Amino acid sequence: MKKMICSVVPAALVMLSVWSHAPAADATALRKKSEKGFVSMFDGKSLNNWAVMPEKAAAAWSVQDGMIVGEGDKGRSYLVFANRNVADFELKFSYRFPGKGNSGVNIRARVDETGKRGFQGYHADLGHVGIGKQVLGAWDFHTPGRREHACFRGDRLVIDKDDNPTVTRIDGAVTVKEIRKGGWNDVHVIAEGNHFRLYINGKLSSEFIEHLETKRRLHRGMIQLQLHDPGMVVHFRDLRLKILR
Repeated sequence: MKKMICSVVPAALVMLSVWSHAPAADATALRKKSEKGFVSMFDGKSLNNWAVMPEKAAAAWSVQDGMIVGEGDKGRSYLVFANRNVADFELKFSYRFPGKGNSGVNIRARVDETGKRGFQGYHADLGHVGIGKQVLGAWDFHTPGRREHACFRGDRLVIDKDDNPTVTRIDGAVTVKEIRKGGWNDVHVIAEGNHFRLYINGKLSSEFIEHLETKRRLHRGMIQLQLHDPGMVVHFRDLRLKILR
């Protein structure tokens, strides 16, 4: 009888071990699948593959403890990825603001020949918790010569061929309570043709689709991390890119 009990217990422990490890194994497999095709943009040690624009603000960007650090007191600027001609892509990274700040990522950016801005671009806006939905989780349009529409956190914007906007609410959009104040937050930006999406912590924050005539759109260009204000500090890490076209 004792032998029978001993033989049953180890079997039960084996099954319990399988059950306890299955969720972790599944999560790992799902993460690997979701990361297929992504390449690292940051080696965690240097700013190789990145450049500061304008160059005079180079001291504003550094690498500390495996993360990219932007310090606003050292110069309002952009940190620009080496591939400056990106069209369709997925971009993933994590960010945090130790205090207050306004940052984000410019995509399909190019030098603004009108001189009204340093660069034209579609801007995925990020800021500290409390800055407001017009910045944190919004899309901004740095596009002189056309309307700079409002597309706040929770908004789905459609721009028609005449540059007129229609805004609807996104069901289940990320809320400010789901964004970690002072902590790390995960971002996923997807640009495909005329469709642009911004996710924060796995939930859609805002998106837009534009139907403007082709010559008025931005089709490819730079990926730029933004340092907006004096006095602010922003951190970035785990930057990965998957080029779709």
